[in-house]
Amino acid sequence: MQLIPCPHCGPREETEFHYGAAAGVEYPAQPQTLDDDEWADYLFFRPNPKGALAERWCHSAGCRRWFTITRDTLTYRFTGTPVAAPVSTSAPGPRR
Repeated sequence: MQLIPCPHCGPREETEFHYGAAAGVEYPAQPQTLDDDEWADYLFFRPNPKGALAERWCHSAGCRRWFTITRDTLTYRFTGTPVAAPVSTSAPGPRR
C-alpha cells in the first residue's frame, strides 16, 4: 500500500484519497461559447508527460480537503511537498 502525504493529516493510505486532475488546468473563461469538440479537448485530451507532474488530490476519507502535490508519472512516487488548497471564506452561490 502506498502512502500519500496529506498536508493536514500526515501520511495516509492511498485508498483514502481521490485524484482530481492535473494542477494548473484553467477552466474556460467563456464556457458557453465552446462547441462539442472544444469541450472534448478541455475534458479529455491532456498532455501525458513522463516524469514530475503537479496534481490535485482530495483526502476524501479523512479531512476532505484538496491539495496539490507532485507525482512522478513513471514510478507513481509522490516527490513533492503537498501544498494545501486555500480555504474559501465565501458561501457557495445558488445552484441553477
